[in-house]
Formats: sequence, structure tokens, C-alpha cells
Amino acid sequence: MSSSIREWLNLSVRWIHVFAGIMWVGQTYYFTWLDGQFTKLEKNAHSNSVASKVWMVHSGGFYSVEKQKSLGVAPEQVRWFRWEAFVTWLAGVILLVLVYYVGDGLIDSDVADISKGAGIAIGVGAMVAGWIIYDLAVRSALGKSPKAFAGFGLVMTAAAAWGLMHVLSGRAAYIHVGAMFGTIMTLNVWERILPAQRKMIASAATGAAFDTSLGVQAKLRSKHNTFMAVPVVFIMLSNHFPVATYGNTFNWQILVVLVLMGWAAAAVIRRA
Repeated sequence: MSSSIREWLNLSVRWIHVFAGIMWVGQTYYFTWLDGQFTKLEKNAHSNSVASKVWMVHSGGFYSVEKQKSLGVAPEQVRWFRWEAFVTWLAGVILLVLVYYVGDGLIDSDVADISKGAGIAIGVGAMVAGWIIYDLAVRSALGKSPKAFAGFGLVMTAAAAWGLMHVLSGRAAYIHVGAMFGTIMTLNVWERILPAQRKMIASAATGAAFDTSLGVQAKLRSKHNTFMAVPVVFIMLSNHFPVATYGNTFNWQILVVLVLMGWAAAAVIRRA
């Protein structure tokens, strides 16, 4: 593949990755914000001065949204939000292959004397292991305590960053932590949120009461995605600031700080 074709391919896939990511993250934050507004309304349900709908102004018009507890339309009329996540992840994986697995940015002999094949195995293994550990933790007793789970997540992120920094190039280590988060976010959508939503719609379509725990778990996974999205963006931008991030003496510590800053930013945005 010529350098010109490779650059155009890189640019095209990167554009798709960023554009799909904007749609995905935007929808995630909008719906988690909307859910937060309804939670506030439910807490103040006994106050006559509180509206039962969320009112918004946008695009020269007024919009009201009301949360439904039953399905008032046929299942095929329900709008799903799923492909944005898949396209974002797929484009990211293609970029990972183009830049690191086919290109020369994966291995740094000054960091570790390993083959590219070993580096690829480590990178892919980190993404797979990240999902398995995260998913098991969410479904365990640990997942029932937000503070304990956040502490666990930070420790595991620090361990992943430290470990990858000792086997891959600094830039590749940062990107693989971001890819690990992106993989978790995508599998949250496709393996945990969508199946729960399908069961809810199937039950509602027959008029049967659905398991409320399905909605609770889907909401939790979506909430986690909002907290991972901002650190992923920070990690993507770190590519342009090597001295301050992956090339710094305190590279993995800086990555952990970026994650914490991302979580703080997400908390502010969610309450805005």
C-alpha cells in the first residue's frame, strides 16, 4: 500500500470514527441527562408546582418529553440507538490496525524488546481482559456501590496503564487504554443495554409487566459509558501532546490524572 493511499484511508476512517463518536456520545449524554431530569421530577411528584414533563427549547421551537411506563406504539416504531456505537468502535479498531498493527508505532525497543506479534497480542488481550474484568465487577457486589466501584475502576486503570507502558511504546500504551475503554463502552451497548431493551419491549408489546431490574442495569451501564467517554477523548488528544503525556517521565500517572479529570468533567456535564 502506497503512503498516499494509506494516508487517505487513515483520514477517511478517522473522520468516520470522530463523526460517529460525536453522535454516540451526544446521544448518551442527552438521554442520561434526560433520565436525571425525570428522577428529579419523580422525587418531587407530590409538589403541584412541578411539571410532569421535561421542557426544552432548541432549533427555534419548544419540545416536551414525557417518560412512558408502557409501550404505546408497535415495537417496530420504537427508535433504537445502537449503530453509532458499533461504527465508532469499528472505525477505531481499523485505525488501531492501520497505525499500530500495520504501521510502526506499536513497539519501542527502548521500552521492551518484544516482537510486533507479541505487542499485538498484548494490545488485543488488554481490550478483552478489560471487558471481562469490568463486566464481572459490575455484576458482583462491588457494582452495587458507586464509590467502591469507582475506586476499583481507577486502580485497574492505573494497573493497565502501568503495565502497557512497560511493554508497548508510550503512544501505543495510551491508545490501548482508550481502546479498552471504547471496547467496554461498545459491549455495554450491544451485550448489556440492547438485550435488556429487547426484553422490555417484548414484554410491553404483549401487555405484560417487564422486569424493572432490566431498566436499572441498562441505565447503570449507560451511566458508566458517560464517565468513560471524556477520558477516551483526552486520550485521543494526547497523541498531539507527547511531551505532556505519553512521552513524559510520569506518563502512566498523567494518564490516570486524565481519567480522573474526565470523570470530574462527566459528573459536571451530567448535572448541567
